[in-house]
Amino acid sequence: MNNTPASAVLDAFLAPLARLAARHPGIEGQVLWAAEIEDGWQVQDDAAEMLDAEEIPFYVEGLAMEGFGLLWQAMAELGDTAPDHILLMVWEPGATPPPAPMAAEGWSILSSDRWEGATRG
Repeated sequence: MNNTPASAVLDAFLAPLARLAARHPGIEGQVLWAAEIEDGWQVQDDAAEMLDAEEIPFYVEGLAMEGFGLLWQAMAELGDTAPDHILLMVWEPGATPPPAPMAAEGWSILSSDRWEGATRG
């Protein structure tokens, strides 16, 4: 990536994901898309495998560069300090996404960040 202000902002958004993937090579990412109806978030494809650790930052970077809005959450079982998986929520450029999900019972959100697509930066 070049050093333009927009790419610096994108780099800052991607850096924590890249660090998580490097520190936890067994972590996987699950992609959720904003539903067109008010159902919240839907799994990208029930038959699709989850993203491997090294795929997560590249997948997110590609969507961000296309203008999609993104929210990621590093999830861990309560009491754990290492993430179990990453939730990647994606919405169409210019759309208003559903509210971010709260952690389910027994889980916590260790870290997260949000990318607003073309409007961020």
